[in-house]
This record gives sequence, C-alpha cells and structure tokens, in this order.
Amino acid sequence: MALGSADIAYPLRFDAGRVCLDLLATTHPGERLDGVGALCAWIRGAGLVPDGTVLDHADGVWLAGFRELRTRIGVLVRGGDTLSHGRALRRVNEVALGAPPAPVAVRAEDGRLVRELAGPPGCGALLAVVARDAVELLTDPVARTAVRECEGDNCPLVYLDTSRGRRRRWCSSEVCGNRERVARHRRRAAALARA
Repeated sequence: MALGSADIAYPLRFDAGRVCLDLLATTHPGERLDGVGALCAWIRGAGLVPDGTVLDHADGVWLAGFRELRTRIGVLVRGGDTLSHGRALRRVNEVALGAPPAPVAVRAEDGRLVRELAGPPGCGALLAVVARDAVELLTDPVARTAVRECEGDNCPLVYLDTSRGRRRRWCSSEVCGNRERVARHRRRAAALARA
C-alpha cells in the first residue's frame, strides 16, 4: 500500500488498482482532500503528473472539481437511482472529452530521458485523465466485474481485484485485513477464556 504525505489528516492511499478508484478512496475514513495541498499530494501520488511538476497554480476550483468528479464516479461505480446515474454518466463523459496534459521527453542531468509536461497542467486536463480512467473501467467488462467492495467492517472502499482466483477480500490487507485478523484472534481468545 502506497501512502501519501504524513501531514494530511488521513494518509492518502493508492492501492485500489485504478486512478479513479483511488480518487474514491479519498473519502474514507474522513475527507482526505481537505485542502489544495492535499489535492496536490494526491495528484502527485496518483501519478497524474511527473515528479517535480509544479502545481502552485492549483486553487479551490481544482479542489471543487476533483471532489465533484469523485462524487460522479462514485455514483457510477457503486450504483444509484437512474436519474443520478444518468447525470453522473453525462458529467464523467463531458470531463473525459478534455485533452490530457501533453508529455514530452527531456534530457535529465545524467543524460537519460525523463518525462515532463509540455506546460503547467490545467485542472481540466488532470480531471480528464481521471474521467478517462473511469470510462475505461466502466466499459471494460472484465475489469468491471473485478470491482469489489471491501469486506472490512464499516469500510466502503472499492478496489480492482486482480488477485489470482479473484479472492481478494479487503481494500488493503495491511489495513482492513489486519483489523479482521486481530478481531478474529480476539474472538478466539475470548471463546477460550469462557471455556
């Protein structure tokens, strides 16, 4: 499990298997995108921009845009009534039409080629990357059937199950899996103590 910046109230997670699902994970256990700094950390951690990309121009409009897209993707992934599903689908499709940031290859100081962006990325361009990922996920029948909801107590996170045999049960073995194993151990110990 890759975690984001420690100065954020809740560490960022990037273990859902898709960028659009990682964006959904920013709502649990509390709001992880609680400011522009947290959003920029998520954008970097999700790999939407190459290392070293300056995001000083990000602002509250960006934050609102990513939160709104997150809500729309959540409706499409988790389901909802027909009206909200239709609105969400229209919005995700609109956002996906945007041009993603243009990468260029440049020489690093050591002579190897590295990826940079042709210019500072705009909010719409970064949102387009996430929306396109959602469109690809939702229209790929194999990937769509691999979307699972965590079986952990009180964990609403969804993830892409790419495990052998499709037997993954938790969003993260280190987080919800450990909680389940600890709870199981305590139940057994309590049962033995009563016996």
